[in-house]
Amino acid sequence: MTSPLPPEHQPPLPYLSDTGHDEAFPVAGEVRPHWRYLLDSLGQLGADEMGQRQIKTQRILRDDGAVYNSADQPDQSKVWELDPVPLILQSDEWSQIEAGLIERAELLNLIQQDLYGERQLIRHGILPPELLFAHKGFIRASHNVRLPGEQQLIFHSADLIRTPDQGFCILTDRTQAPRGIGYSLENRTVMSRVFPSIFRDSQVHRLAVFYQSLRQTLHALAPAAVDKSNPSIVLLTPGTYSPSYFEHTYLANYLGYPLVQGRDLTVRGGRVWMKSVSGLHPVDVILRFVDDPLCDPLELRGDSQLGVAGLLEAARNGNVSIVNPIGTGLLENPALMKYLPAISEFFLGRTLQLASVNSYWGGDAADLIYILANFSQLVLKGITPLTGGSILLRELSAAHQQQWKDEILRHPKRYVAQDYLEPSSCPTLIGGTLQPRRILMRSFAVASGQSYTILPGGLARIAPSQNDFRVSQVQGSLTKDTWVLASEPEKQLTLKTPPSRSALPFTGQINLPSRVVENLFWLGRYAERAEASARLLRAALLQLNSNVRLPTESRALLLTAITRVTGTLPGFVNAQANTSLTHPDHELLSVILDKNRNGGLKNTLLAMFNCAEEVKELLSTDVQRIINTLRDELSRLKLTLSQGLGSVPEEAFDSIITNLLALAGQAHESMFRGTGWSFLEIGRRLEKASLSAELMRAMLVDCAEDSTQELALETTLLSMEALISYRRRYLAELNVADGLHLMLLDKNNPRSLLFLLEQISNQMKQLRQSTDGPGLSAEEKQLLAARTALQLSDIDELIKADDDGLIRANLEQLLSHLKAQLYEAAKLISSRYFDHSGGPKQILLNGWEQHRKRPDQTP
Repeated sequence: MTSPLPPEHQPPLPYLSDTGHDEAFPVAGEVRPHWRYLLDSLGQLGADEMGQRQIKTQRILRDDGAVYNSADQPDQSKVWELDPVPLILQSDEWSQIEAGLIERAELLNLIQQDLYGERQLIRHGILPPELLFAHKGFIRASHNVRLPGEQQLIFHSADLIRTPDQGFCILTDRTQAPRGIGYSLENRTVMSRVFPSIFRDSQVHRLAVFYQSLRQTLHALAPAAVDKSNPSIVLLTPGTYSPSYFEHTYLANYLGYPLVQGRDLTVRGGRVWMKSVSGLHPVDVILRFVDDPLCDPLELRGDSQLGVAGLLEAARNGNVSIVNPIGTGLLENPALMKYLPAISEFFLGRTLQLASVNSYWGGDAADLIYILANFSQLVLKGITPLTGGSILLRELSAAHQQQWKDEILRHPKRYVAQDYLEPSSCPTLIGGTLQPRRILMRSFAVASGQSYTILPGGLARIAPSQNDFRVSQVQGSLTKDTWVLASEPEKQLTLKTPPSRSALPFTGQINLPSRVVENLFWLGRYAERAEASARLLRAALLQLNSNVRLPTESRALLLTAITRVTGTLPGFVNAQANTSLTHPDHELLSVILDKNRNGGLKNTLLAMFNCAEEVKELLSTDVQRIINTLRDELSRLKLTLSQGLGSVPEEAFDSIITNLLALAGQAHESMFRGTGWSFLEIGRRLEKASLSAELMRAMLVDCAEDSTQELALETTLLSMEALISYRRRYLAELNVADGLHLMLLDKNNPRSLLFLLEQISNQMKQLRQSTDGPGLSAEEKQLLAARTALQLSDIDELIKADDDGLIRANLEQLLSHLKAQLYEAAKLISSRYFDHSGGPKQILLNGWEQHRKRPDQTP
């Protein structure tokens, strides 16, 4: 155990490490020199202030949208976890690591070119042919597919561990997709905000050089016929339920490239195109986050929904550059580490500066004997990742170990064993105290010029508990920012375009994938649907929970209106629903809280959250904050309603409504007036008009007695936020004629149907002019017909009862006609602008489905 530190070097809270292998304190207890300034500064802040900085860290991450939303619990989210105490490396030590990582990336690049080219390593007997031809990561269709330039491996990341001799060793190589570079950037951004003065005075190596090199490299990789000063570059993501989706959106925003999914792209005429509302736009370079076998459902996994049919053919023809090239997953085979020393001598003529962990492949007879003799001291891996990750064999029972031995003997070539290396520990703020936690570091290399640029620092991951020797590599584990201290102040760098570079003329529109504008359209619709439902439920509960018992007719009118407006049929509309009308709590709770009830409040909000995730890269921090608050309010609403509806105040829905209004306000005041905003506004106003028409149908078409009629009109005006305006304008008792005029025809009322229809028509006109040119589109004709019918209507005729005195037939006919026109317009917009095709697929599948893990699962 370390000895007490001198007062001037005490950390902010007592810290004792008995690991004998600590980043900040050697065995003797003396603090390492490069840690002193940080620990002194944290000590001056004190425990309470450190706790506040930790809270601020999590708040910033949450506001940035750095959360995980699982498919089975979309209403629950987990915030990316960042420890506010960084890992620190001194400049001299980092220089050695950097040189070793550059050398390793260069060697893996040579291996990549050889295995998909001449295969000298196989022909000279340096590498067993089974490690190539029998490996699932070997993509035969990628043979001789080359990127422009000498380097074929553009990205490389390595997981490093500090060895007891204070050196570093590489545990794993990652070559398929650059996972972690976005999180590293987010961690650094947050740390510079949480500790601005400490960060500035510590002279930490900046990350901008790496990302500047990344952009330059992506531009240089554009096909020869493309203008390399302005190529079309996109980031390909698996989608919203990928554990790394936040990283994809964050990196896309930082680099300024469109974020696309597989269904946003198509291959036509041997080229890759992005589908947008204005047509097809060519794509020159794809920075992918989709694993190799999922990239092309035509030539690889036929069941993949994440890739682009024909993508490999386009790459083979040199019409698109894919980073990293499809097939680089072969280099992640841990058995390759056994042969790296010999490969290094063959290609480079020297020993590697950064060693790999000792690895033993079951396909080698001597290695198999060693594995079985030293079984409990090793870590077991598959040549392709095992389900659940690597296995620390000493943690298994004797019987379980024997099962694995039998499995290895049956299929020895499938397995690799490695020496277990105990990670070093590092001070970590846990529960208000500094505690030692085991740590691994991941750093990144990107091709730059004739060599590679290394990210100075990287992403450090921490073991979950003090006695845990395993550091998880899964998404969501606790992380640290890694600070590499510079020996002198660095020049400030930026990704901004140099002033000398001429900018292309701006046309007023930004190309967005059809999927993005479709999700913006539905984001607006779901937001309006949720607001309308919450308003009506609030108004209904106000009446149902009042001191005066509602007449049966009034009660039935309110409850059936809820069913009709939310669309949760049969609900209270059911002819056999006498019991539910008398005791409505069960049905109302279902409408509010059942996430599987189509049209219900929770179901609608979850659908809205999903649309927001799909367009996350377009949403500001303020919008992310509102979305997070709505998630919290939805969780609180469930707790509020747990005691039943009888004791629930109508204010229970206030916060949800307020935040939905804030969401609409942010879109209206802060969102760029482009194609995306147009579709968001069209969706909002279409839904608001349709729901308003349905609300008036449900409440005002029936000719009820005076008390019920007054309640119906008051509830309708209240739900449409027009009650106060009505009272100020008319200064009289409520009457249907004035109410209908205000809600149908008053152009000064932003919620009136006429106002909404005119706004939708204006947006459609602008959209048509930016895409198709003159002439009314089919959807515009539908809206014109609806607006004309509304303008030609006569209020006196609308309020007349039919011959039987039961309903206002003219009002019913008008509102039904308007709803039908709006529904047809929405269908035409969807058919015209949104892509619903699945694309070509393999007729016969190729067997990948039987041995691959979940498409978004990463080791």
